Amino acid sequence: MAALLLAQAMHVAVAREPPGGEMRQAAIDAEVDAAFARFELPGLAVGVVEGGEITYVRTAGELHVGGGGPVTPATLFKIASNSKAMTTALLARLVDQGKLAWDDPVIEHLPDFRMHDPWVTREIQVRDLLIHNSGLGAGAGDLMLWPEPNLFTREDVIAGMAHLKPIHSFRSRYAYDNTLYIVAGEVAAAAAGAESYEVLLRRELFEPLGLERCRVGEWRRDEVGEVAQPHIRIEGRNVPVREDGEVVAAVPMAAAGGIRCSLDDMLRWVRMWLQPEREGLVDGRPWLSAEQRTALWTAHTPMPLGRRLREWEGARFNAYGYGWRLNDTDGLLKVSHTGTLAGMYSAVTLLPELGVGFVVLMNGGGSDARSALVQALSKRFTAPEEADRTVGDYADAIAAEAAADRDDGGASAPDTSSRQVAGVDGMTPWLGVYRDPWFGEASVCRRDDVVRFVAARSPMLSGTVMRVGERLLVDWDDVSVDAEAWLAFADADDANAPPTLAMAKVDPQADFSYDYQDLAFVRVGECP
Repeated sequence: MAALLLAQAMHVAVAREPPGGEMRQAAIDAEVDAAFARFELPGLAVGVVEGGEITYVRTAGELHVGGGGPVTPATLFKIASNSKAMTTALLARLVDQGKLAWDDPVIEHLPDFRMHDPWVTREIQVRDLLIHNSGLGAGAGDLMLWPEPNLFTREDVIAGMAHLKPIHSFRSRYAYDNTLYIVAGEVAAAAAGAESYEVLLRRELFEPLGLERCRVGEWRRDEVGEVAQPHIRIEGRNVPVREDGEVVAAVPMAAAGGIRCSLDDMLRWVRMWLQPEREGLVDGRPWLSAEQRTALWTAHTPMPLGRRLREWEGARFNAYGYGWRLNDTDGLLKVSHTGTLAGMYSAVTLLPELGVGFVVLMNGGGSDARSALVQALSKRFTAPEEADRTVGDYADAIAAEAAADRDDGGASAPDTSSRQVAGVDGMTPWLGVYRDPWFGEASVCRRDDVVRFVAARSPMLSGTVMRVGERLLVDWDDVSVDAEAWLAFADADDANAPPTLAMAKVDPQADFSYDYQDLAFVRVGECP
């Protein structure tokens, strides 16, 4: 059955034969086939650029498992955090136009912008919005962005920044951030005098570079067609989640991770970076100056040098530029980024010294599938003598790492199988409406015979309160919200002050965007 499904899924595959590259093309085919089968991907699109030419394109699977039509090079995928490189390129274009400078204070363009520390508010520059050195914890404020859809506006997100407390000194270390990229998008719109970030991006990036199918802001599915839907694995099956309606709404996170593009679009994007004197010219000139391209690919913030980089790529440095990750791989410069949203995964990898770049887009399968395929593809170019290590080898290594971490007593999710619905009587002292300064209100109230947690502006964060031993957790209603949260109620030290509520991830390894630990709820009212 697996072989039959694989054969059916691959019937839409397309390959363009590179000159003299038949063996490499066959090898890449084998890796794509292996990734598709090993990780049981719902849909996949892969493309390679060499010497400024598109030498390989392959698509497989479905837009929507069970009859959504085939994935093609024109299919739209969420590129998630690969949107960041588009935002930084847009800012660089404004620098070229003299409309802003990287060291401009943010408040020069957004006078009402505030960080938690007044000194940081005065000192934070445009460049600081892009390089993950703000002092905030990883993913701080992401609950205003995900899970989507929610009711937060871009204005809510920017206002919320004043209430996010840093955990490190400003500019002292790397911690991945999304919310400040939203601020960066607003800086771009303000500096350009544009109606919005979306309008500016279409005008200054999509149109001149010919990214004809890329979408940002609000759009209609029937006017676009071929839109991949995200999937997660449930009981061994790919299940669509968070499916788009007829109208795809604008989202506040556009500048950080809200853009959708096709494989064809992303390959045009890659060609512009690898062949700037030939691709994406505007009035006969490169879309970006050499000076600004260098700024984007300059190491601005050191990043941890993980085991995989050291062992798989022989890397000696790892850093963040403006919207790009930078490291050495087998003695060559690698410029790359990944993107992750619930059920959607992307990767863009550039090897400028070889004139090579490739794109991977998936609508399911997980980050392990992406890592294994990207690593196997990279070795085909950076170290052909090691190309005998396949997707299967890297997938086995990833699985072995996870097993070793568990055996070594690494942080893992506790056993919560003994959970029971929390009794209403035992919860009575804590029932009420709570408010956090940046997240807003959430109710912890009785509904029939259970207690429900319901976030006012994030409807997907709704669930039933359960008891596990002496602890309480929220069992979210939506299966795509894959990080349950502990609840910890407490009386205030002042007897006249209201109770408080703190939250934390049940699984300490859950995605950092579930930043429950940053919430500080105080009860503000009774249940309606």
